Amino acid sequence: MLRWMLALVAVALLAAGGAFVIAGRTPVPVITIDRPDRMVGQQGELQVSVASPGGTLTGLTITLAQNGQTTPLFALDAPQSATISQDGNGVRVVRPIGKATIPTLQSGEATIQVTATRSSFLNLRERRADASKPIQIRLEPPRIAVLSTKHYLNHGGAEMVVYRATPPDVASGVRVGDLEYPGFPVSGAGVAGADPAIKVAFFALLHDQDLRTPVVAFARDEAGNEAKASNFIDDVFPKPFKRSRIPIDDRFLGRVVPEILEHSPEVKGSGDLLADFLTENGTLRRLNAEAISKMTAPTPATRLWQGAFAQLGNSQVEASFADHRTYIYNGRDVDQQTHLGFDLAVTANVPLAASNAGVVVNASWLGIYGNCVVIDHGMGVASLYGHLSSIDVKVGDQVTKGQIIGRSGMTGLAGGDHLHFTMLVGGRPVNPVEWWDSHWIEDRIERKLRDAGAASGRP
Repeated sequence: MLRWMLALVAVALLAAGGAFVIAGRTPVPVITIDRPDRMVGQQGELQVSVASPGGTLTGLTITLAQNGQTTPLFALDAPQSATISQDGNGVRVVRPIGKATIPTLQSGEATIQVTATRSSFLNLRERRADASKPIQIRLEPPRIAVLSTKHYLNHGGAEMVVYRATPPDVASGVRVGDLEYPGFPVSGAGVAGADPAIKVAFFALLHDQDLRTPVVAFARDEAGNEAKASNFIDDVFPKPFKRSRIPIDDRFLGRVVPEILEHSPEVKGSGDLLADFLTENGTLRRLNAEAISKMTAPTPATRLWQGAFAQLGNSQVEASFADHRTYIYNGRDVDQQTHLGFDLAVTANVPLAASNAGVVVNASWLGIYGNCVVIDHGMGVASLYGHLSSIDVKVGDQVTKGQIIGRSGMTGLAGGDHLHFTMLVGGRPVNPVEWWDSHWIEDRIERKLRDAGAASGRP
């Protein structure tokens, strides 16, 4: 009998020990501190995710430690201003964080600390995980000052500004309305030995923006602190844009519509030529603009070009920048679009030269532009060549000014053999006339770069 009871006790002890071991193998919570990334300022957001596979969280605390002081940010029984939601097998905590909500914050280093606990098998043991993340508290806004002078904007045209932005890790550039144009170190524009804090930014007042659109130079850090410099634009000039009426017929539609659809899987045809033309002229045109902006966004931080851009030699202008077009079919108005480039014609299949030096970022069919070459000239400046019959370059090629890149044609949405040419700033079309003008290049760009070199003490 005693032996039997001892055996039972031994089995019970083994079972308890096994259960305790199993409980010890229960996974600990998985903590991810998603936000802030590196920095917090006057405003900010805390995002913490905690996963607890196969179990329930029993505890979660989040604190911020700085200068020997600990500030509670969240606890399951004291959520404060946080929002908590289910996130798969765990929870997600979101709350504001910054000087505005934590008045005791000071500029300098701080640490976010998270502790999470969960129950184990048969609740025999508590499983705990800890995580921390160092962050920088930055409460002082950056500084920015415009250095260049004489800034004039033509409606639909471009400009350049030289400015100083500190500290060195801030993002900076020019904001025109709600559109931002990034700045680049002026050394990349050829000003050797320049102060790294001196930047240059190309920007534009687009054809469809109001003449009174605010233009500011900005410097913004990761904490969201921002400084602005305004009132540096000396004048803005209106420019008349032409209006034209373009008749289209079944012959034209039958030639261009099916070919564009064949090369443009992003839109679907309906079998109705006019309806498909309207899709190409509207929806596809917009998608092409987005693709152009995307492909030119990772622009080199150096100026790859020199001097005025070259216009297609001996060409006749068939359409100008920002022409407002009304399309007429069978005597009725069916569509309206804006033509954002110059249509230049000589004769059929003429060789096309790169307007300036740069790197090819597109050398293939591009929607309404047909066979299309896009050249990035650095610092957010690019040029586009559309409707080509053939292409002689490939993506990644470094091209020189005057190098043949293809031949003119009538691919895409073209009524005849010509070159559709436009300049791009920040991926957005601007009037090429300025860039063809050596006097404009000298006054708006080269003069300011020389002044920046003198300010930097460059010999």
